[in-house]
Amino acid sequence: MRGKNGENMIRKKPLSLFEIGALLFAVCAAPSTSTATDHPAKPAEKAAEGQALPTPGTYEVDPDHSFAYFGARHHVVGLVRGRFDKVSGTITASQDPAACSVDITIDPSTISTQVHERDGDLRGPAYFDVKKFPTMTYQGRGIRRASESTWTMDGSLTIHGVTKVVPLTFTFKGMFPDIPPGKPGRVAFHGVAATKRADFSMGARDKGEVGTSGAPDVAIEIDVEADANNPAP
Repeated sequence: MRGKNGENMIRKKPLSLFEIGALLFAVCAAPSTSTATDHPAKPAEKAAEGQALPTPGTYEVDPDHSFAYFGARHHVVGLVRGRFDKVSGTITASQDPAACSVDITIDPSTISTQVHERDGDLRGPAYFDVKKFPTMTYQGRGIRRASESTWTMDGSLTIHGVTKVVPLTFTFKGMFPDIPPGKPGRVAFHGVAATKRADFSMGARDKGEVGTSGAPDVAIEIDVEADANNPAP
């Protein structure tokens, strides 16, 4: 540093012990510039990086904590959403992806779109015809990786007496961490699929509502909780 006359002003007096201590305190108290990735993952982050599939075994779907939703195209640009309130079935997990399987049953009479008149129409002959076809099923065996965290199963969906192969892409959400001792393990899954109502001989009068693109006009979403049953051999 230079003074008013241009000469160098160099501190020749050594720092006192007090000044050295103050300097060290300032350095230690300065905020860290390291990123979050420099630190170990938090417990929640570690859980998100857990196993890709549940412990091998058979799991029974809990109807009270499992939900099937759908969204159906309405006059091309609109979307009507609904749900089915009764889902049951079993899920088999294995270390061998080819041996994993699902067998899900849905009661179509429990459909709800929050409009009583529309729900009655959907239960009738033009759509689900629940008196003649009281169940919908999805059955499949064998899965393949779709991404780092998702799997796909090419299962058979049966609705209205018609069976079609409909790929289901799902994510294993994890094992429940707080199960009481002596109680079965519990797992959770989230899955999505898409199809066309006409493929199942439904909604013949809806041609003007779904357009002519040929793309799926019904999106399906399912959230399942299931309890461990018998361990895999």
